[in-house]
Amino acid sequence: MRILVTGGAGFIGSAYVRLLLSASGRDAKEFAPLAPTQVTVLDAVTYSGNLANLDPVRDDPRLRVVPGDIRHAELVDDVVAGHDVIVHFAAESHVDRSIAGAMPFVTTNVLGTQTLLDAALRHDVGRFVHISTDEVYGSIAEGSWTEQWPLAPNSPYSASKAGSDLLALAYHRTHGLDVVVTRCSNNYGPYQYPEKVIPLFVTNLLDGRTVPLYGDGGNVRDWLHVHDHCRGIALVQQRGRAGEIYHIGGGTELTNKELTARLLDACGASWDRVVAVPDRKGHDRRYSLDITKIETELGYAPHIPLDTGLADTVRWYRDNRSWWEPLRTAAAR
Repeated sequence: MRILVTGGAGFIGSAYVRLLLSASGRDAKEFAPLAPTQVTVLDAVTYSGNLANLDPVRDDPRLRVVPGDIRHAELVDDVVAGHDVIVHFAAESHVDRSIAGAMPFVTTNVLGTQTLLDAALRHDVGRFVHISTDEVYGSIAEGSWTEQWPLAPNSPYSASKAGSDLLALAYHRTHGLDVVVTRCSNNYGPYQYPEKVIPLFVTNLLDGRTVPLYGDGGNVRDWLHVHDHCRGIALVQQRGRAGEIYHIGGGTELTNKELTARLLDACGASWDRVVAVPDRKGHDRRYSLDITKIETELGYAPHIPLDTGLADTVRWYRDNRSWWEPLRTAAAR
């Protein structure tokens, strides 16, 4: 099987590539059946894409890395040819950046996805796995979203992802392309670019800096370790029904204030390192996914408890300064 992974040098995409090529132990259950003969990474290697994320599998002869932008139709057409599956992670994904300037989000997430879908049709790709987010639903005060919930995105980022989801599903319904869509809750784990809340807080705390807490800290998120997310994607890639949406969640909801407390404790820091900052524009109050469908149809369940995952993540950032310090230095320029 030849698998094309777009955004495969990013946080979640690179985790998927590493597991495709080297999964072992309990991860092997989901990944061994995929048995890739080639894994091609197509990544624009922008600020958050990092080829160092692939260093653990760099020498695997099955890995091919192609630097390039999914908006470039000629390049995409050339790369897609000959692949059996596309797993589409490539996206602009940081909400604050989308508020500051929406254009890259619209062109990458919508136009880039359409470019890939057209190439997949031309080259008879067997399956197109489109990776999305719970943010397309907006905010929910109580209960949890099912896959049939209406979309109501509140940021330029989530609106662009909702648009790309609808395009992908339309290509299934109109053209018969074998599309499956996954929507996940908030990811965390090793190799996450340090603008996101957990690596931002961890790296700041490890360096004796302060951390920002939006508003009253009462916004609620469900936290999903990146390895569990990738396991869920692997199950959907193998056995998900064409034209369907599957939620992948972690099963642990925390307010941002509760998350901050856990990170302070894990880093040996106190509340005097926390600075209250004005809330983000249009900040969604709570996200919550119902994951019954993927549990019952595909046998998914998260493996990594949040306390274990956070401790492992803090340890990874503490032990891998050579990975994140250059990124922070570059961002400060």
